[in-house]
Amino acid sequence: MAVRPVLRVPERVLSERARPVGEIDDSARALAVDLVDTMRASPACVGLAAPQIGVGLRAFAIDVTGHRKARSCHGEVVLFDPEILVCSDPVHGREGCMSVPDLTGDVARWTEVVVRGLTPDGEERVLQTDAFEARAVQHELDHLDGLLFLDRVSSAAAVFRRRMYR
Repeated sequence: MAVRPVLRVPERVLSERARPVGEIDDSARALAVDLVDTMRASPACVGLAAPQIGVGLRAFAIDVTGHRKARSCHGEVVLFDPEILVCSDPVHGREGCMSVPDLTGDVARWTEVVVRGLTPDGEERVLQTDAFEARAVQHELDHLDGLLFLDRVSSAAAVFRRRMYR
């Protein structure tokens, strides 16, 4: 129930594989609220993983509502212990990250992803995502495995300084 600071590279938790959440208890539900509150307080943020707020657990929040590149949109979603069930062919697209605020990069991601996880209510949820929402899910899953988008770019030529808009 708080907006937490978003960690930036080279914070160690960002490069470590997150631990399973397991049972959804009050602590897990509080983490879900913090993820959503922090995501909402961060301009242009469409996803946030627990390691980005210093928690080494397998949990993330996403919401691509209103994003111009979104086709599928499940609204605000928090998943614990998520896993990919199905994926499709990859395409390259530009990504940024709050934990790497000065850079963007071209990353190959699957265009369709089916992901399963637990909700804050402890219910299993399966999402069929595509386009930008699928990219956001994969980006957050990478955080849970200790990876940043920089780990996925094909070369240094695929990394760019982030443009600043006013």
